[in-house]
Amino acid sequence: MRTDFPLVVIRGAGDLASGIALRLHRAGFPVIHTEIEHPLAVRRTVAFAQAVFDGVCRVEEATGRRCELAEAAAVVAAGEIAVVVDPAGETLRRLQPPVVIDAIMAKRNIGTRRDDAQFVVALGPGFTAGVDCHAIIETARGHNLGRVIWQGSAAPDTGEPGELPGIGRRASRVLRSPTAGHVIGRYAIGDRIAAGVELAVTQDAKGSEHTIVAPFDGVLRGLIHPSVSVHAGMKIGDLDPRADVTACFTVSDKSLAIGGGALEAILMWLADNRPQSQRNVKQI
Repeated sequence: MRTDFPLVVIRGAGDLASGIALRLHRAGFPVIHTEIEHPLAVRRTVAFAQAVFDGVCRVEEATGRRCELAEAAAVVAAGEIAVVVDPAGETLRRLQPPVVIDAIMAKRNIGTRRDDAQFVVALGPGFTAGVDCHAIIETARGHNLGRVIWQGSAAPDTGEPGELPGIGRRASRVLRSPTAGHVIGRYAIGDRIAAGVELAVTQDAKGSEHTIVAPFDGVLRGLIHPSVSVHAGMKIGDLDPRADVTACFTVSDKSLAIGGGALEAILMWLADNRPQSQRNVKQI
């Protein structure tokens, strides 16, 4: 960790947020994630949110450790990524970090303000650069994925998951819960699944089980933690038609692209080498 780099607090610790954390961590930035008590992450094998459940986790070579806010500095100093359960935002109030990244991916702004830090970055739709944040990272797949937006907004949410090779629009790779309750997996992330197999069930409040069937052959790339309460229609899993099991345990191309965009934005802010018309933050 470089002592001359500013602390970065990332709101959320799902797979996209974790791709950002991994790239910043590798570059030497101290990183703290904040999360809710029961994170909604689906791709848990590549999400630092898993530390909330297990206490400690690894995403590729980096270690994430759940800790209290008072312990976060020591965790970061030890070369790890701190994960603090903090839905109320106490981390921002107490630490006043120079950089904050909203990576919750709610597709709308649920509380981030441009004055939360000297430099505020947001992911995807729901924000306007120069209004509620200083920069936005494009999250929509395509030509602009990972691009830093200094003025305006990201592409609007289509409500549709990105296509993967092998299925196109014939069937969704996203698995959704048929009812409210808790999801109980019949398979583990990384397992190969045959079409028509019962890969999980949602158990409702009465104890009844509602089947979730694999729509095609694939590898189970993600499944929500069984302690999380879900509602009908909620995303609870991800089935990948590609045969590469190792992809379940490494950060995706999309996450790395977005992480690269966040790293670029922070370094540009630090260097203040943007065009004069885009310099809308106070120089360090």
